[in-house]
Amino acid sequence: MSSSINVEVYPRKNESIERVIKKFSKKVKKEKIIEDYKENMYYEKPSEKRKKLLKRRKATLDRIKEKNETI
Repeated sequence: MSSSINVEVYPRKNESIERVIKKFSKKVKKEKIIEDYKENMYYEKPSEKRKKLLKRRKATLDRIKEKNETI
């Protein structure tokens, strides 16, 4: 990821610190910051990325096909 993402949370009047932390973590999850970090932690060859993507697509299609057969 080349651009940086800033997540800011401003506490409201009389808002507990636990609530502010919860808001912050929710925003971080929504922006997928941690997922991107973990994904980019190690270099993955483009061919490996394609293989992983094809495997995931095949699993999804198999699940859909199985679901349609049971109906």
